[in-house]
Amino acid sequence: MAALCFNNEICHRCCYLRTIKMKGNPGWKAITFFLIVMFCFGMCWFLHMELYMQRSYPSVHEMCIPGDAASKAEILISNYSRDHPVFLQLSDYFWVKNKSIYPLPYGTNGSEELLMKFLALTNHYQVPEEIRRLNNAPVHKYEKDVGNKTTMRLFYPESADFDPELDNNPDTLLVLVPFKPLDIQWMKIILNNEKRVRKGFWKMPPIIWEGEAENIRILNPYYMAVTAIQILESENMTAIPTTGMLAMTFALHFCDMVHIAGFGYPALTNKKQPIHYYEKVTMKSMAETGHNITLEAQAIKRLLQQGIISNLTYF
Repeated sequence: MAALCFNNEICHRCCYLRTIKMKGNPGWKAITFFLIVMFCFGMCWFLHMELYMQRSYPSVHEMCIPGDAASKAEILISNYSRDHPVFLQLSDYFWVKNKSIYPLPYGTNGSEELLMKFLALTNHYQVPEEIRRLNNAPVHKYEKDVGNKTTMRLFYPESADFDPELDNNPDTLLVLVPFKPLDIQWMKIILNNEKRVRKGFWKMPPIIWEGEAENIRILNPYYMAVTAIQILESENMTAIPTTGMLAMTFALHFCDMVHIAGFGYPALTNKKQPIHYYEKVTMKSMAETGHNITLEAQAIKRLLQQGIISNLTYF
């Protein structure tokens, strides 16, 4: 028996706790062993996550300072400049002296004629106040978290299955990110209502697609090249950046502050983690793409540690 008295007072009515003596009970041994194993597993997982992605970063409640992102980005990106055109223009392909040395998605070498035909249909140029969305990310039913305004939507044919009425605004710019010449051809075919092309895509793009020519642009491949070479530090550009990393690089060229939220990668062993907030496609599918999520996770970590971007959430 063990008597418990509180506040050093004499207990007239003592509370007794009967001590339990384990005399080699196999059930207790099994439970103890299980708890020790789970503790060790949890510690290993925690340390692994700490190495993979830093847990905490400086507070993001700083003031927006004009030119702040640019001053930090130019240290990381050689030949950094905010003078690069955002979109490709028809005038870029008349009497051009300095031709692109890279093919798509890092340049326009070999696609000039196709681009001229496409840009003749969409010869407009305007840079709005940016609120960008990527691929088929929906707005409808997610307004509380993602807002209800979309100024620019970056996409490619395989990700063009968003609802233009529910997930875009009437003046939303639809910005094509061409990974291959066929992407530009698909867009031209859609606008001209020509015979559809079904082969050459890793996923069948929409056959019928609502989009006005005056709202369609092609993103300058310069940003894809910068992302691959200088942000991901990919040798010979073997790792194709995701549109998320591309958008981050793009923002560094036009924004004074760049914050990310819910963007990052879990440990490679976590195959069941969904990729996006709006669907159940898991990280396992990333193994079948040309993207290198290890390089991207390392790049995000560098950008955060150097204070070039800030993280509003922890993945």
